[in-house]
Order: sequence, then structure tokens, then C-alpha cells
Amino acid sequence: MTAQQPPSPLAGLRRAGVVAVLRAPTPEGALAAVAALVDGGVTGIEITYSTPDAPAVIAEVRARHPEALVGAGTVLTPAQAAAAADAGSAFLVSPGTTPELAAAMLETGLPVLSGALTPGEVMTATALGVHAVKVFPASLGGPGYLRALRGPFPDVPLVPTGGVSAGNLGEWFGAGALAVGAGGELASSADIAAGRWDSLTVRARAFAAALAEARRDASGAGDPGDPGDPGDTAAPGAEAVR
Repeated sequence: MTAQQPPSPLAGLRRAGVVAVLRAPTPEGALAAVAALVDGGVTGIEITYSTPDAPAVIAEVRARHPEALVGAGTVLTPAQAAAAADAGSAFLVSPGTTPELAAAMLETGLPVLSGALTPGEVMTATALGVHAVKVFPASLGGPGYLRALRGPFPDVPLVPTGGVSAGNLGEWFGAGALAVGAGGELASSADIAAGRWDSLTVRARAFAAALAEARRDASGAGDPGDPGDPGDTAAPGAEAVR
């Protein structure tokens, strides 16, 4: 009888598929935005440190929406990483990579997505042991650039952020994304500031539908973006990338 492999620390992100990157002007706006997004079917939530009182918002989202996977984004300092972990964050995201910050994020024991764009930056991030690489800003190269990165880095979980829309979601997954981060195309700061919650829900439904379609298209090929794929326990990211 073979021993069962432990679940990947990235399994939750893989299941969520789409992570809404929130930059809200107030904690109340962030909480209302999360409710609108969850209502539309998007349960991956990244509360960035651009949002006031981000750790408190993370804790409140966890209490109000246990079905959501909520993490901290725009983590820039070790202190922010520790505060987010204490608040119950499910993952940590930084826009770039430094040895000190990566070490502090990893020390929390949470899944770490560290920002990189060039092949050299991807190599630096993976050498530091992060669980996945946030390809940012992915809008500079599009799905074709992500596919090119998969050539030399086939075992590195990549999460493109920037330039992701409901219209091109399938292209990103087809290019090899583990999950995607979506900001303005899903939850724009302008909509949040204006309280246009119905608009956020409509966009979330479009993203959820596009994700479902992408997974249907990939299911026959056993794509790792499929939440039912055995890759949840055996795919890259089962341990920190080294």
C-alpha cells in the first residue's frame, strides 16, 4: 500500500483559479467588494496592503466568508508578512523578490507567491524557495510570454497578474498558469470607490464562467489547472520550488 502524498500548499489557489486583487480606499469598501465578488462566484481574494488596515480586513473576511480563500498582497516588509499571517491570511503575495522578504514570508509557513518578470528574476525567486512565482506585470508580455517562460521553467508554478480578463482567461490557463490574479478588470478601484457592487458581481460571474469554460476545455487533457487533476498533490508546488 503506497503512502498518500500530503496536499500541495498551492491546492487552494489551484481550486480558486481566479484571485481578485483588491485595492480599496477603505476597509468598509474592501469588505463590500469581497461580498460582491463572492456573490458572483469568485472566492480567491487578495487584500493588498494598499488597503487601509489590511490585516483587520483579512480577519473580517475570514469571519464573514469562510468559503473564500483570502490572502495578503503587496507585502513589502517582514512586519507586513507577520501581521498578515497573524490575521489568518491563507497566502502571501509580494510584487517583487528580495532575499530578506522571501525569508520572512516563508517563515510564516504560508504559501508564498513572490513577484518576478524576467527569467533571471524567476530563477532568483525559485532559488529562495518560494512556492510559486507571481508573473508581474504579466500585461507586458501576455499569454505568449507566459508560455515562453514555461519552456525553461516547466516545474515552476506561475501565477500571472495584470492583463487578465474574462475574455482571455482561457489563454492564460492554456499557456500554463496555475491560477491568475485579476485587478482592475475584475474589481477596479473606481468601482469600489463609487460603490458599484452590482458591477463587481457581474464581472465576477463573467470570470467564474470563463474559468469553468477553460477547465472544461482542459479536462480532457488533464491540464494542471483542472481542480480535479491529481496534480493537486503531485504537481510542481507540492513543496517549495528549489
